[in-house]
Amino acid sequence: MKTIPILHVAKREFGLGDDDFRDVLERVTGKRSLRDMTEKQRLAVVDDFKARGFVVRRGKGSATKPGISKKGYVRLIHALWASCARLGVVEDGSAKALRTFVAGRADKNGTAVADPEFLTYEQASPIIETLKSMEKRGKAKAK
Repeated sequence: MKTIPILHVAKREFGLGDDDFRDVLERVTGKRSLRDMTEKQRLAVVDDFKARGFVVRRGKGSATKPGISKKGYVRLIHALWASCARLGVVEDGSAKALRTFVAGRADKNGTAVADPEFLTYEQASPIIETLKSMEKRGKAKAK
């Protein structure tokens, strides 16, 4: 948890001036500066603000952005594909080209998936290994 930005939001929401905010810090921790506090002490100040009605909310940018998978292995596939494109291993580094690449790889049951987002971990593993070996060849060629 990033406590310093949270505390600045609490300060703003409570309408506290700098001196009043530092008075709260000193009352809770004995220190007047956030930088002088340990993370545990800053959390104690957050808890104090929560007890007074402050609610910690997720920021606008903290939610997963559209188009970015929540699945780590899918993000890895995209990262490896981009790396292969930078190294010149694949000519087209676009998402459409990646989907074509993935669709051309069928799993053991012969099931092809049209988009990396719909891969299971078991289906993604051989694709990841293929991309890793492609990337390794590209790095060796670049030397």
